[in-house]
Amino acid sequence: MTPATPLSPAATVAVPVHRRVADLAATHIGPWQQGYLQDRPQAVAALARLRRGAGCEAGQTPDLWSLIDTDPLHTRPDNTRPLSEPELVRAENALHAACTLWAFHQQSRGTPMHRRHTRERPGGLGAAVRRMMPADGTDEPIRKRLVRAGTAPDLVALAQRLRDIVALLRRDDVPLDYALLAGQLYLWQWPDGPGTVRRAWGRSFHEQRQPRPAPDENTTPDSE
Repeated sequence: MTPATPLSPAATVAVPVHRRVADLAATHIGPWQQGYLQDRPQAVAALARLRRGAGCEAGQTPDLWSLIDTDPLHTRPDNTRPLSEPELVRAENALHAACTLWAFHQQSRGTPMHRRHTRERPGGLGAAVRRMMPADGTDEPIRKRLVRAGTAPDLVALAQRLRDIVALLRRDDVPLDYALLAGQLYLWQWPDGPGTVRRAWGRSFHEQRQPRPAPDENTTPDSE
């Protein structure tokens, strides 16, 4: 009997759906952000449309259907299966929430409010919330907002509670990794997802122990 040919790693390892959602969010937000910071009319107009959808369901904002391109979610990359209908719906909802929250955050800000997470510069939600607090203490009202977001009963309520947090981040010019958030919002919508995301936010909160950034710390736009 001829032995079976082993599958190559590329054929056996598929990109997780939440990673695809995160990558697509970065693909959209990066050019919008760069264009907005360079005062390009098309990007400024796109941000104005997007921010009106912050905290709303994707289905309530048909004006954004042509702006937030979800076609890559409907295509089948090499060596991956097509997404199921429940996966597509959750992915589109997460992408909508992340992009519109970023636009609300970026409005009237002269520095990039989307910044990719790195170990040296944590960009998760918990880390961003922690950066609004004193270096030697905890701001309990702000911490409670994060806890309240973590107990949201559904994605719509979560997006609305995140909008309240983003308003504070915007006030203090604290950036956030919206690609990472998009992937987490996708995971949130599945059974056991909220617990997984809450734990990630908690780790991120304790990971960031630095004081607030200096005013000129985030002046270089990220392209991701």
